[in-house]
Amino acid sequence: MRESSTELMVDLPAESNVTDLLLTQHKRAPKAPLYAVKTDDIWKDVSADSFLEQVRSLAKGLLARGVQPGDSVAVMSKTRYEWTLADLAIWFTGAVTVPIYETSSAHQVSFILKDSAAVVVLVENEEKAAVVRQAAPEAQLVLMNYDDGAASFASLASDGESVSDEVLESARSSRVLEDVASLVYTSGTTGHPKGCEITHGNFALFAVNTIEFLPELLKQENARTLMFLPLAHVLARAVQLVCLGAGVKLGHTSNAVELLDDLAAYKPTFLLVVPRIFEKIYSTASQKAEAAGKGRIFRAADATAVAYSKALDAAARGGSGPSLLLRARHTLFDRVLYPKLRGVFGGEVVHTVSGASPLSEHLTHFFRGAGINVLEGYGLTESTAPCTANTVSLTRVGSVGIPMPGTTIRVDDEGEIQVNGVGVFKGYHNNDVANEESFTEDGFFRTGDLGSLDEDGFLRITGRKKDLLVTAGGKNVAPAPLEEKLREHPLVAHALVVGDNRPFVAALVTLDAEALESWTKANGADASGASSAGSSGGVLSSAALRAELQTAVDAANELVSRAEQIRKFDILDTEFTVDSGYLTPTLKLKKAAVLTDYREAVEKLYS
Repeated sequence: MRESSTELMVDLPAESNVTDLLLTQHKRAPKAPLYAVKTDDIWKDVSADSFLEQVRSLAKGLLARGVQPGDSVAVMSKTRYEWTLADLAIWFTGAVTVPIYETSSAHQVSFILKDSAAVVVLVENEEKAAVVRQAAPEAQLVLMNYDDGAASFASLASDGESVSDEVLESARSSRVLEDVASLVYTSGTTGHPKGCEITHGNFALFAVNTIEFLPELLKQENARTLMFLPLAHVLARAVQLVCLGAGVKLGHTSNAVELLDDLAAYKPTFLLVVPRIFEKIYSTASQKAEAAGKGRIFRAADATAVAYSKALDAAARGGSGPSLLLRARHTLFDRVLYPKLRGVFGGEVVHTVSGASPLSEHLTHFFRGAGINVLEGYGLTESTAPCTANTVSLTRVGSVGIPMPGTTIRVDDEGEIQVNGVGVFKGYHNNDVANEESFTEDGFFRTGDLGSLDEDGFLRITGRKKDLLVTAGGKNVAPAPLEEKLREHPLVAHALVVGDNRPFVAALVTLDAEALESWTKANGADASGASSAGSSGGVLSSAALRAELQTAVDAANELVSRAEQIRKFDILDTEFTVDSGYLTPTLKLKKAAVLTDYREAVEKLYS
């Protein structure tokens, strides 16, 4: 059993809690901007003074409405500034925050509210309120706005005027590091959600240690980031607290249509991103280049970026680094093409943190070579976001990095990754059976993921234990590397590799609508007379399209042995989205749902 660990860099007093991050930052720089809020397309700074005042006002209102330390308060909203206000206000009352994804159904909301025993539900708008009323008619609702009305932030603040500062401070300081700060329900690619008890210590120790672990991102002057991932996900909330502790200015956006404009206007210095964002940007850039007759130039720039990044890796291990010729080619593309890619992120981003699911090595090298350093990490809800990460000075492309401070990672004899440390949650709420199954006798959490540790302690993910396919011939196949490679092709949006108890491995793919439209225009008559990119006849059944996708399958098959190779594939005439129920809010594929609803498509592969 191989093991890797990193010592804790900063410790905290046992009697402290996560709200001390705000109080410390306010004491350090009360007038400094902590947040930026977009109003009428203009970003306006919110100082530590102003933010703390709003938090205290809302917290007093919650106390006036009967919330007590230890109670649960739910939040159902898209990512926005008010979400952050709500989170801190709940913690100032000593209560427990229960995030609910804004896309959740009434059935899901009903389970979470019942399991958590939430006494108040903060909702973004009337649309979300209607879902909650359907799920729990008796729920006490508060709208997250300052409009007039008995159920709003405005009325909450008004009610709180009767609560003294002493009562508020007593409630705030009643929680300590070992107390539960949040019940985070797994979005779940399979099965019923489980409530993960994340403590004040999990959040606070992760925050203060990450600041020291990634100083190039978090300690630079005028550091700022834009949060667009769902705050109901523990990764986004944990990173938000890191920013609060570091004094990094944070903006929020949740409108995908406005994301590129917001990045251009806000100009973040670093970003938290999921792999699908990188895949989409690469696909779009590639298709635009092909459509403009510059495909050959883009491919040359791609190859140069990847080669340059690989040479940097070699130099870090004692090699010679990029050659003079490679440096010259890289300099050329860094003048004519790479700045356009960096411009998509706002023009000032140098480092990004990628999580939630694996990113292919090719794209990691490509973006790094183009000037956007991708620091891949690995974690779960149960580890309070990343338990491993690459750093600026310690990066190994293809790995998910070394253990975070105060964390030990080990891989057992069956290849399962196990984790112990400051980020590991307290346990599953109201679920003793799951707790007994999920922890080893010596306290390590069984992640269910498969991986390996190299000689320097870098972790690589090879698959998920439960996702491991066993063909009819008895061959074990990890689908993740094949799926990642398929998604590298600009046309492929999602890929699902199948073959459990089957005679061979096969795959289902969905296509990127924009990329397909560009490909159809470029291939003309070869697209079999398709009239539109969304046609289920024409283009999707054309020999030319299948030949194009076969190149992606061939590239994936080069990664594995013959027994593990994809023998057949089919194209689904659909789009997997969060709203359709096939993607989690962090854009991971819900494989069980796809396999259930598209079982006929799977059977067709083997007929």
